[in-house]
Amino acid sequence: MIHNYIFSDGKLVGHDLDLDALRLVRADKGLVLWVDLDQPTDAEIKAVLEGVFSFHPLAIEDCVAPSSLPKVEDYEDYLFLVAHPVDFSQPEKFATTELNFFIGKEFIVTFHRSALRSIMTVMDRCTKGTGPIARGTDRLAHLILDAMVDNYAPITDRLRVKVEEIEETVLSPDMIDLTPLLLDARSEIARLREVIRPQREVITRLAHGESKVIRNVMLPYFRDLRDNLVRIEETAASFADQLLISFDLYLSKSGYQANEGIKVLTSLTAITLPAIIIGSWYGMNFENMPELHMPYGYACAAAITLIFTGLMIWWCRRRHWI
Repeated sequence: MIHNYIFSDGKLVGHDLDLDALRLVRADKGLVLWVDLDQPTDAEIKAVLEGVFSFHPLAIEDCVAPSSLPKVEDYEDYLFLVAHPVDFSQPEKFATTELNFFIGKEFIVTFHRSALRSIMTVMDRCTKGTGPIARGTDRLAHLILDAMVDNYAPITDRLRVKVEEIEETVLSPDMIDLTPLLLDARSEIARLREVIRPQREVITRLAHGESKVIRNVMLPYFRDLRDNLVRIEETAASFADQLLISFDLYLSKSGYQANEGIKVLTSLTAITLPAIIIGSWYGMNFENMPELHMPYGYACAAAITLIFTGLMIWWCRRRHWI
């Protein structure tokens, strides 16, 4: 699906034109054009990226093919940028999807294979806003990237809750197998850091004004965007540290409870040891055992067994084994 918006002096003057009209708008140097390719067909990709804008074949190839990490490339007249916004179609697990940008002086093209909240937020702002929205393509790009970064907030909040729940479970007296929860949280945090770090580097390049496409007036906005990504990365790093501490506590707790179990088993063995020794000794089938014919032999054996059993109980309690 192809959406397009035309701006003049920052105000929306038209939208959803056909391809022939888009070519005329491209020829008008006083207008700003935003074309959004939302889950496009191969024919739409070719018609827009090749037919209307004539982008470099390598840029088109990078746009169409999935990219695992964010990046930015300068093609002199335009920037090609890959970002990774949150994929909200998988609510149970943190995942990202791909959002591609072609940013020129008078045009911006966005390309994505799934519906994105950040794109829809900016579209609503364009259609419902009355004042100037975007006097330049760099401003439109910032609006989309800013909405994309804001959408990471629910993810960090959910990870914070998950890490705190793991901490509470570790500190509780109940023994629960936390290995699946720890591994799941660790993979999500690692994925978040893996995505945020290169995106921060991409935005840092834009904030430094390395491209002529980004106006000087927009540099503070991109620096603010970079700072937001730094905060998210630091938050993810703190989650990783908390998770590591929780894992160490879990191992210590597991080792302690295992030792407690061993103490109980050792105590039971020690307590029953006198009865086992005396019973084994007098249970031997020898004919000449004087104690077997003593009038008080049984009573003496029972008394000795009880005395030594009591001593073993006292000894185990003194060592806090029982």
